[in-house]
Amino acid sequence: MRALTDSKEPRKYWNWLKNRMLKEEDFQLSSITRQLKLKSSDGKYYNTDVCDIESMFRIIESIPSKNAEPIKRWLAKLGKERIDEVFDPSLTVQRAIDTYRTKGYDEVWISQRIKGIQERKKLTDVWKDSGIESNKEYAILTNDIYQEWLGMTAKQYKKFKGLRKEALRDHMSDIEIILSDIGELMTRELAKIQKPMGLEENRKLAKSGGEVAKNTRRDMEQRLGVTVITQENALDYRYIEEDQQSERKKSKTIVK
Repeated sequence: MRALTDSKEPRKYWNWLKNRMLKEEDFQLSSITRQLKLKSSDGKYYNTDVCDIESMFRIIESIPSKNAEPIKRWLAKLGKERIDEVFDPSLTVQRAIDTYRTKGYDEVWISQRIKGIQERKKLTDVWKDSGIESNKEYAILTNDIYQEWLGMTAKQYKKFKGLRKEALRDHMSDIEIILSDIGELMTRELAKIQKPMGLEENRKLAKSGGEVAKNTRRDMEQRLGVTVITQENALDYRYIEEDQQSERKKSKTIVK
């Protein structure tokens, strides 16, 4: 509220907006907001309204302020682009390519990444034919592959690399991508031959596929003499919390 309205009393503005949305827009804000105890500037913890990104944009759309207009225009532009992509799906692919270029990835990497997305789709299609339906089940099978060759789940791997919402494969090294591809490719081929049904049968094959990638990793590391798993990522920014933690570590070191 402070950033988008220039209000001297942003808390009061927020309360006014909540009432306005309820009365004029017949919109129950409680359906998209929750309360968590967050630390305030005085060091104490207070119940604070929180919401996810989609809900945040919904709230911004209801703010009658000139400061909110650039975001509203941007949202309208995004909506128009998504409708265009329904009629011409190639625009979606081109948008992904342009985004990767903007982030500094080279053309060879981008080509491999787009191909990798297609290969991943082939695996999920095989899983779907094998009775896998929910996103949770897809995540379990993916974790089985990663756990086998990497020793970490996808979530743990992202944390290891300092990632949050970012796509994991966008931040893998060439070798890490190859090992991941081997695990998924082997899992797919095993499923095509053995035709498993249901989660448990697919989990056995996912672990087998991951084991092939693990053996490949072991052979690589024996020949190279170093681990092929790295914490490096392609981020060109750092999260505020990480900088704060780094500063606290430095302070403790100085005190000692």
